Amino acid sequence: MAAHYRRIGIIREGKVPVDRRVPLTPRVCRMACDRFPGLDLIAQRSPVRAFSDQEYMDADIPLTDDLADRELIIGVKEVPVDQLLRGKSYLFFSHTIKKQPHNRKLLRAVLDGGITLIDHELLTDANGHRVLAFGHWAGVVGAYNALRAWNLFHGGRSLKPAHACRDLGELKAELKHLHLAGDLRIVITGHGRVGRGALEVLALAGIERVDPATFLKSSTNGPVLTVLDTADLYARDDGRSFDKEVFHHDPSGHHAVFLPYVRKANMYLACHFWDARGPKILTHNDLKAPDLALQVIADISCDVDGPIDSTLRSTTIDAPFFGYDRGTGTEVPTGTPGSITVMAVDNLPCELPRDASES
Repeated sequence: MAAHYRRIGIIREGKVPVDRRVPLTPRVCRMACDRFPGLDLIAQRSPVRAFSDQEYMDADIPLTDDLADRELIIGVKEVPVDQLLRGKSYLFFSHTIKKQPHNRKLLRAVLDGGITLIDHELLTDANGHRVLAFGHWAGVVGAYNALRAWNLFHGGRSLKPAHACRDLGELKAELKHLHLAGDLRIVITGHGRVGRGALEVLALAGIERVDPATFLKSSTNGPVLTVLDTADLYARDDGRSFDKEVFHHDPSGHHAVFLPYVRKANMYLACHFWDARGPKILTHNDLKAPDLALQVIADISCDVDGPIDSTLRSTTIDAPFFGYDRGTGTEVPTGTPGSITVMAVDNLPCELPRDASES
């Protein structure tokens, strides 16, 4: 990149709500400049970044308000249309590659403005793995939020919100104030970056992991958790043996077999990828089951109108929870007796912006 783009600028994030993450930390900027002597790298002044202007100055990275002379402008989230500079090259998460309707105006502005758009989501290494992915931090914060929800409604000191913690170290310290019941049982779906991030937090909270078969035994003492794979979630409609490759190629022709696990769980963390061609795994009708023990659902993947019907809407960092009435399938105030507390924040990594930016 440096060989082609010499004059690079880090943009001040303009999307609302503001994202405090940075595409390049001061330390990485310094390393890049030292490695590529011809690189001209500057940062646009910002009062909201997780890394202050002073930290960039301390790394000898110049500050500016004007990026008009930059060849490449880099950021994290979508750049507002009225802030795009014609003829420039941009690197950010555009959320346009799937022709998302809500960003059609942005894509049109890019095309009309003669802008070269490079999307973080499409950058991969030699092995085809994404260079920049925040899934791990979504899992970390999502699991913490789920435990915070449990603590809010089951006694113990109220945990500090993740976004109020300076970094992961402070979040870990907060876990010492957890109040976890001996019969707490957690089920997680997903083994990827998101799931591994969630497991990191739950392990720090002292929650034992057991295999799915053991989890289904009512005699298991808590607090415990289990992680389910695709084969634990779905079965073929034709009764033949489940084949993961077949399912991932085309998930139609399958149905969910998830209900036995959530009947045994107090808390569910959704960390898996969902293909819209596949079946739902938790319907409104499932959630009406009288023997359902679920009290907290953390939809970390946050698929509204997706596989989990209780995810009626996404939530925000400032107001991460809402109540789900099992009988009516509608939203109710958080803490309403008999309701399920739902967490569906769609920008979880933003709650630990320094750590997420360093990853």
